Amino acid sequence: MGIYLKPNDDNFNEIANQEIFVDKTMMIGVLNKIMKSPSKYACFSRPRRFGKTIAGNMLSAFFSKGADSRGLFAPYKISKDACFESSLNALNVMKIDMNSEFQNERNKG
Repeated sequence: MGIYLKPNDDNFNEIANQEIFVDKTMMIGVLNKIMKSPSKYACFSRPRRFGKTIAGNMLSAFFSKGADSRGLFAPYKISKDACFESSLNALNVMKIDMNSEFQNERNKG
């Protein structure tokens, strides 16, 4: 079972410190623009194995008040974006990892 309210940045920190990591942090800047638009909603639907969990962990680590992610995101492109200071660790995030919930239920039976 994971942390659901105000998650920390542990999952993204683990991914970002691997030998191969592709910086997709500018997705955060795009999401900030969407959240400030009249539509306010975004759906990230991709086929299997296309990084939905990694993107979710990145967004959670960036926005969650449960983390102090300044040092984690400092080397990436998003740190140069105008939204960096105002959005970093600024929201109450609720994170539900459906895959881990599925695995938990599967292991019970």
